[in-house]
Amino acid sequence: MFRPDVRAAAILPVKRFDSAKQRLAETLGAGCRAALAAAMFSDVIGALEHTGTVDTIIVVSGDRQVRDVVAGRDVVLIEDSAEKGQSHAARAGLARASALGCDRAALVPSDCPLLQPAELDGIVAASAGAEVVIVPDRHGTGTNALVIDPAGSFEPQFGPDSLRRHTEQAERRGLSYSVERPHSLTLDIDTGDDLAALAVALERSHGHAPRTRGVLRQIERTRSGSVAA
Repeated sequence: MFRPDVRAAAILPVKRFDSAKQRLAETLGAGCRAALAAAMFSDVIGALEHTGTVDTIIVVSGDRQVRDVVAGRDVVLIEDSAEKGQSHAARAGLARASALGCDRAALVPSDCPLLQPAELDGIVAASAGAEVVIVPDRHGTGTNALVIDPAGSFEPQFGPDSLRRHTEQAERRGLSYSVERPHSLTLDIDTGDDLAALAVALERSHGHAPRTRGVLRQIERTRSGSVAA
């Protein structure tokens, strides 16, 4: 059981919106991709604000638009001027979480707009029994989230086949780990198939991911208008 005296941070490395989601280029134009990335990030931040276990939200990004999204929110923003990728940004976030006295850090993707606060609370709570908690993507090869000690030895290694790398690293370092699959964290949006799966999930839910839902509706209206013209 997660102890109430344990301080937890959520860390979001965020790529620039205007260069995000390149793998969706065949499906969406640059403006639509940027709008979608911003909307998903906003929905993830909104979900994090309603968790029961996260004390601190840390965002690592070099995008000025990210500042606009978090303006007025209780968020620690780290300027990512180097922009050397997700793992590098994650390490910067971990260093800040450790400096702030956090005992746990949940590395959370900014493109899982269906994130439910209770499910994030569940994986943070799972870290009471495991030194590393790993959440795979829906394909079972990548990693969508990690919960670790921010001052510990475990190093995030995101990217293709990262699930294997993360489990092997935990075993090599002698760290106990668990692999958790909370539904709302398994669907990240990188491809047209992911976008289709998101549309289906949104049809089945009500009130989830309102900003993402709104952007997708606007995209659909724009497409319909183009076809009609």
